[in-house]
Amino acid sequence: MAAISLSLSLSISQPKSLASDQLGRSEMTGMPLIELGRRRLISPTRRRIGGNAVVVAKLRKVKKHEYPWPEDPDPNVKGGILSHLSYFKPLKEKPKPVTLDFEKPLMDLQMKIVDVRKMANETGLDFTEQIRSLESKYQQALKELYLHLTPIQRVYIARHPNRPTFLDHVFNMTEKFVELHGDRAGYDDPAIVTGLGTIEGRSYMFIGHQKGRNTKENIERNFGMPTPHGYRKALRMMYYADHHGFPIVTFIDTPGAYADLKSEELGQGEAIAFNLRTMFGLKVPIVSIVIGEGGSGGALAIGCANKLLMLENAVFYVASPEACAAILWKTAKAAPKAAEKLRITAPELCKLQIADGIIPEPLGGAHADPSWTSQQLRKAIIENMDELMKMDTQALLQHRAQKFRKLGGFQEGLPVDPIKKRRMKLKDEPLAGKTSTLELETEVERLKEEILKSKDLSAEAPRLGLNEMIEKLKAEVDYEYSVAAEALGLKDNLLLLREELAKARNSQDELIHPALQDKVERFKNEFSQQLTSAPNYASLNSKLDMLKELSKAKKMAETKSKSALLKQEVNKKFKEAIDQRSDLKEKLDIIKSEIENSGVTSVDDLDEELKTKVLEVKKEVQSQIEAVVKSMDMDLKIVNIKPRDGGESLPSNLKGIVGEFDEKLQEKIQDVVNSSDLKNKINLLKLEAGKAGVDATDVGQKNKIQALVQEIKVSLAEALSTSEIVEEHEKLKAEIEKVIDANGNSSRPRINDSRVEINVGAS
Repeated sequence: MAAISLSLSLSISQPKSLASDQLGRSEMTGMPLIELGRRRLISPTRRRIGGNAVVVAKLRKVKKHEYPWPEDPDPNVKGGILSHLSYFKPLKEKPKPVTLDFEKPLMDLQMKIVDVRKMANETGLDFTEQIRSLESKYQQALKELYLHLTPIQRVYIARHPNRPTFLDHVFNMTEKFVELHGDRAGYDDPAIVTGLGTIEGRSYMFIGHQKGRNTKENIERNFGMPTPHGYRKALRMMYYADHHGFPIVTFIDTPGAYADLKSEELGQGEAIAFNLRTMFGLKVPIVSIVIGEGGSGGALAIGCANKLLMLENAVFYVASPEACAAILWKTAKAAPKAAEKLRITAPELCKLQIADGIIPEPLGGAHADPSWTSQQLRKAIIENMDELMKMDTQALLQHRAQKFRKLGGFQEGLPVDPIKKRRMKLKDEPLAGKTSTLELETEVERLKEEILKSKDLSAEAPRLGLNEMIEKLKAEVDYEYSVAAEALGLKDNLLLLREELAKARNSQDELIHPALQDKVERFKNEFSQQLTSAPNYASLNSKLDMLKELSKAKKMAETKSKSALLKQEVNKKFKEAIDQRSDLKEKLDIIKSEIENSGVTSVDDLDEELKTKVLEVKKEVQSQIEAVVKSMDMDLKIVNIKPRDGGESLPSNLKGIVGEFDEKLQEKIQDVVNSSDLKNKINLLKLEAGKAGVDATDVGQKNKIQALVQEIKVSLAEALSTSEIVEEHEKLKAEIEKVIDANGNSSRPRINDSRVEINVGAS
């Protein structure tokens, strides 16, 4: 289309003749003015008319907008025949799926499902069970992920490129809808859409921010950021709805009002403020729904409503997490922390009574099932409007005013808890990592000396010092890891991972999700590969060595303490048992007296008859010890010991073969334990053992633990029964037998070549 602009330059010599009179005369040029315009339209030149007036015609090219009305409109189209007037049409191409960063672990399961289906199609085999199992795992992983979303993850979902827009929801939920354009001041802002629609026969005025569904639409819609023209268009429609009695429903989905120079010159702040003031005086019910992100005053300009509802994964904030992080922490990388502190999610805002309700979304976000989400919005609108329509005008205005009046309110005169300190800076906690490695080494050495000195004394004081030192070293190591992660650029990932693990550990009924375990393993591998290049690697390594050494010492001390207590208890029980058996006690006394009377100094010098008596009494004593130990719910094991004067039992070359076989066996066991199947069983066993610790009387729990232990043992036995391991074992046995034969069986068991080992067993 083309537009003609006319500019007139008049020089009037006769006062009685007006410019309008001169332009109306055809005698000025001898032809009509319209004809003159047509002739001069293409060539924008000046032409003097009547000697005093000059007409200038210029051609201004304007983009031709295709008229949306078709040649033969379908009167039965959904939304009514007027829906043809809308430029919002279904996309010709389906939007490409977009995977957010925290959703990437789910992609592995999706790819497996696709691969199995492809294999089933290619081979013709039945993989129904495998596909069903994978789909069940995927749904469980998806559920776990979306039930434990962090605030920053909800921000990313609210900004998802495929998230349904305002017009998507309107066309899904209304029976009829016609869009209304223009602010009646020369402009129609596409970032705000307004129109009339019906739901269950009731007419509503719909006003909302409109984002684009692709890059082209986003540019046209200015990414959902309105100019003052958009807010004035919304204001005009609010007046229209108020005049005709239409309830107003506003949809909020904007990062904020457009903040360019031109918008400020046109009065962006004034337009928003005027909307705020006007909305508090409208005499019709207003419901606002946050369907994506609601940013600052740009969202509030159409959000002063009687009811503020939010979709489950929507966010409502005064400043974006990135902007808040840049202001407070001087880096946008702190956005996850800022999102948590701002309390911008729907559950948090409902607790603060800013939002009045949460509208559920499907698993995966609103973009996973837009139609279902729209129907939930429809139900919420009907339910809340039914409630508000019962109020009279005065009650409606009072209800809207009180909603905003109570925000941030407090009550004076209430007693304040003396322990609670207000308006005071929190006391700075002592930071770990301030102690130098040299100081720590000195403290560790001093502690070792105390432990050595206290062998014959009470070990309680050194043990307390040991525990304190271990806790201190743990804090130091944690600090060193944080410094290394920050230096390597992995601190944000580490913090997020710690938060996810903390939330997963809080759930006592379920195991840590395999996707989270894989994420932890990947981070460990990445961190370990880069750790050596960290500037504090030497300090970290030194502190780790000290921590391992002290932890080992603590474990040994605890084991020794337990062993001493156990030995003391066994001796006490054994003494009581011997006192009850006078015959055995008498035999022991007789044997002792006979050995003393014989005058020998070594057991080997005893005669055969006395040796036989000693062996018989020894067997009775061992059986008595076994009875005592079993009565204490422990296992008894009698093992042979090496002769004191026999030298080395095996030659050095054979020791090397045994060592190599032992290393292979340990590697094989480690591989089996690290396998996914056995690892899951071990994790499940830990979980069940933890539950059994809480409720020790649960017989079913104990049976489940025993069954899991048996399964793990069977899996290990099967893994270690491979032909390679069996051959190596047989070969090693043959070598040992050769050595024994060559030594002439000189290391046969003697009377004193055995000892009793007691192990705690499960009853």
